[in-house]
Amino acid sequence: MCSSNPSSIPSAGNRQPKVVWIWTESKQVMTAAVERGWNTFIFPPDRGELANEWSLVCLFPDYSIHEVSDSDVFFENQTAIALIHPLFIEEEKLFDSEGRRVATFYEVSSPQQLQLLQPVDKQPDNVIINLLDWQVIPAENIVAVFQSSQITVFAISKTPSEAQVFLEALEQGLGGIVLKVEDSTAVVELKDYFDRRNEDNNILSLTKATITQVHISGMGDRVCVDLCSLMRPGEGLLVGSFARGLFLVHSECLESNYIASRPFRVNAPFLKGPVHAYVAIPGGKTCYLSELNTGKEVIVVDQNGKQRTAIVGRVKIETRPLILVEAKDMMESVDMVEEEGNKEIFPPENINRNRKGDFLSFFSLLGIEEELFNEAENGTLYSALLQNAETVALICPSQGSGFPNKAIPVTSLKVGDEILLKIQGGARHTGIEIQEFIVEK
Repeated sequence: MCSSNPSSIPSAGNRQPKVVWIWTESKQVMTAAVERGWNTFIFPPDRGELANEWSLVCLFPDYSIHEVSDSDVFFENQTAIALIHPLFIEEEKLFDSEGRRVATFYEVSSPQQLQLLQPVDKQPDNVIINLLDWQVIPAENIVAVFQSSQITVFAISKTPSEAQVFLEALEQGLGGIVLKVEDSTAVVELKDYFDRRNEDNNILSLTKATITQVHISGMGDRVCVDLCSLMRPGEGLLVGSFARGLFLVHSECLESNYIASRPFRVNAPFLKGPVHAYVAIPGGKTCYLSELNTGKEVIVVDQNGKQRTAIVGRVKIETRPLILVEAKDMMESVDMVEEEGNKEIFPPENINRNRKGDFLSFFSLLGIEEELFNEAENGTLYSALLQNAETVALICPSQGSGFPNKAIPVTSLKVGDEILLKIQGGARHTGIEIQEFIVEK
């Protein structure tokens, strides 16, 4: 039930880890917090016995108490799991169990009080502020004032939404949160927020794939996704007809002689209802393009797999000409040929893995027939329907600084071109990957 993880959460990018302390008298909140790695708790001065009880719960989660006398207590099934770190309030200050001061409380309900809050020498490591009036602007001012200080500033938050405001003030956010709640749901929601936020540290595994077919498909309804963030060259959204393989579709940030750059926009397909296209969203999930709306979050990915979260600002569905793009992972075909041919081999690095002729010449030396290679070519097919326009492009694999081309417009796409896919499990339930038999074509 309990965990020994510290009460800090690593932050995305180069930002400092955020610290979470819990202020509650609910055992359910305590349990939920410790299970998620938050084991620092704040207690009023008259609740020392509650701190002792919770410490015992974490030390002996399966204990049953047997009173032998007024002064003796022994436990059954004693299993040491973790310790909580209790902090006690006394005269607007916070002390640890050994009586050392660790923080000072400040209430802010006016601009004058806010101006008095300044980093000073010999101040404790931590400051806890209780913003009784405005929240956003005061939090931003505090971030600016304390940005060069070693002092950690906490804000008392009564909901995960309030905590998010403080953690994102001036992009860097305050150093920590004191979550003052009596409902364990708030703890779960705050941890979910941190999990989504810290996905930015993860590098997605992208796969090189080779275009096998480009086909103009006629008219259809497509989704135009406008984000609240500007995208850079080489960035886009992951979109595909099947969840098993999502194409990295470039944003409209590239300059053109005919239309202004729109670095916040991605055009993607949507065919006659919510059954067609998937888009990647935080948490390793997908959703239908029809489900995107203002305020929903999506994953922005660059050609190196670096990801970040962005908020949808607007979605437009309009009828436009569409183009069908199909691709295969040629390395998957190589694995199939090796397995069928019972050969423990791997093609030399100088062989172009995306040209059938090169493969046939190599495999013929090993006695592998062309028919076997053709069977291997019937591997997993990945497809996407995109708007047929010069501003819609697929992102190419990174070629180094000497190769500036980052994307190929779908109007110039041809068989044999290399693009990037995110390959994953195809079976989904409400956007969550599951294990089940599924056939999609």
